[in-house]
Amino acid sequence: MESSHKDAETAAAVAAADTRGASSSSGVVVQVREKKGPLRAAIPYMPFPVAVICLFLNTFVPGLGTFVSAFTVLCGARTDLPDRHVCCVFWLNIAAALIQILTAIVMVGWIMSIFWGMDMVILASYKEQGIPQQL
Repeated sequence: MESSHKDAETAAAVAAADTRGASSSSGVVVQVREKKGPLRAAIPYMPFPVAVICLFLNTFVPGLGTFVSAFTVLCGARTDLPDRHVCCVFWLNIAAALIQILTAIVMVGWIMSIFWGMDMVILASYKEQGIPQQL
């Protein structure tokens, strides 16, 4: 008998909290921002066909697409590291390619390389759709 009374009180408290939460949070916009490390932020925003080629290269030869993408930075591709010099971003991409190549023997680099290529395609699609860089 006592547990059903507590259950009723709990249900009433939850219902009251739900109605307060609904009225106080209407019209509130929440923005989520992904925190990226320096290697991830160094992935360039390339044209879509180039990104697809890099994904293809990364799928079959780990790190090769990432190596190619490093040169797009020298050709003017933007990244999420605007405060860093172009040469620094270039070398960050070369480092990511080397990590992928060296760890491909134990499959970690191969998987990282494929995901890296998928990120390149996703960023390229953002660029084509006109979505701002900082998401």
